[in-house]
Amino acid sequence: MSDRVVTAAVVIIGNEILSGRTQDTNLRDIALTLGRLGIRVSEARVVPDVEDVIVAVVNEVRARHDYVLTTGGIGPTHDDITAACIAKAFGVELVEHPVIAAWLRSREAPPDVMAARMRMALVPSGAGLIENDAGSPPGFCIGNVYVLAGIPRVMRAMLAALETKLIGGAVVQSRSVVAYVAESAIAVPLGNLQLRHPSVDIGSYPFLKDGRPGTALVARGTDAALLDEVIAQIEAMLAAAGVAAVRE
Repeated sequence: MSDRVVTAAVVIIGNEILSGRTQDTNLRDIALTLGRLGIRVSEARVVPDVEDVIVAVVNEVRARHDYVLTTGGIGPTHDDITAACIAKAFGVELVEHPVIAAWLRSREAPPDVMAARMRMALVPSGAGLIENDAGSPPGFCIGNVYVLAGIPRVMRAMLAALETKLIGGAVVQSRSVVAYVAESAIAVPLGNLQLRHPSVDIGSYPFLKDGRPGTALVARGTDAALLDEVIAQIEAMLAAAGVAAVRE
């Protein structure tokens, strides 16, 4: 692990996400896991099952980030086109991976079912595999792109296998306080505080509890001492406005 900033983009693939039929939880799990490794998810896209869109987005984000993780579209049906799209993005052929093919053929099925399953053995030429202990085929990786399943349980198994393989940078930490004050009442001094500390991400998140409006104030960054200083300044700002703050 180093002090440099390491970033990732997440590309969530699937018409079912865009339609609202399926609620995505993979982004949350990926962001939390990568955050612990010192890899910041700084961009996320949700794209349809459309080849040109997937290829364009993957090529765009892989040029800008250390890592790209995709979820969805690696199953056995006609709309599972992620592997072919990644191959096209890298300009390589789509080939049958012998390890995945052997794994699939070891599980008996009628010929038509087996033929559908074998679609999952197709990966871009030169791709490596991502282990999966969830009882389904592995994911794959090529370049800085890691292709994971869309099913959350399976995605988490693949993500766990990556934890020892991805190299992170400085881990982002956070400090937070909660106060019963409206955001608008502290917007100006909070904005000035952010200007004085550009390396710290200061966020405000309003809430309503027992009919009382309040705001959670969160400071995020990689310098623990600076975070302590910023949160102390937030507390002083609130005290000057006659508002009590509670650290979370």
